[in-house]
Amino acid sequence: MIRFYAPQLPQSPLLPAEESSHAIRVLRKRIGDEIEAVDGIGNIYRCSIIGDSSKGAALQILETIPCPKVWNCKITVAVAPTKHMDRMEWLVEKLVEIGVDRIVPLRCRRSERKEIKVERLQKIAVSAMKQSLKAVLPVIDENTPFNDFMKECAMSDALKFVGYCDDSVERRLLAQTYTPGNNVIIMIGPEGDFDPEEINTAINAGFIPVTMGDNRLRTETAALVACDTVHIVNQVHNL
Repeated sequence: MIRFYAPQLPQSPLLPAEESSHAIRVLRKRIGDEIEAVDGIGNIYRCSIIGDSSKGAALQILETIPCPKVWNCKITVAVAPTKHMDRMEWLVEKLVEIGVDRIVPLRCRRSERKEIKVERLQKIAVSAMKQSLKAVLPVIDENTPFNDFMKECAMSDALKFVGYCDDSVERRLLAQTYTPGNNVIIMIGPEGDFDPEEINTAINAGFIPVTMGDNRLRTETAALVACDTVHIVNQVHNL
């Protein structure tokens, strides 16, 4: 069954206008038809359509089904937006499919893209959440200056890792360094990598320089591999 996103449920049993248009105009749903809707915070609602107006399709909630995330930690991926926005959009889609709690677009000294449209990324995240049958929507921050994020992270008790390409800094393999079950912050730099001062700042804020393996990866690939590595380590530990 196709899922719809209705973040105001159950307080306001109404599909948002865009979701309602898709249900009524595109999928030809009618009054009396049943649909599934998710609220983005871990609940699925089995609903019946009871009305259609310019404000959206009115719903009657038939059943509420808890659908929490399946991973047991908080995963934050902070990544410098790629020069070509379609690659960043692809990354957001795949991170949501795999499972992530927060995505922080990071503005670094060597960033080739300084501005992004967060609303576009949020729409992609909603679509990926529904497509991958999840009910929890990750937070996507505004484009955040590197130093601001460092100040925030200095107070975090999560495990903190920074992907870095320069072998002049000692690096560990992420898969062997992450301890299962712990909240984690993963930071990936721009195409030109972090500059040395940024790496020193990150290390002083508690970040451990890591590598994802012997292959040289694009920014978006490194972020995806790092997130998936955390999931795999947790899954193996729970076997």
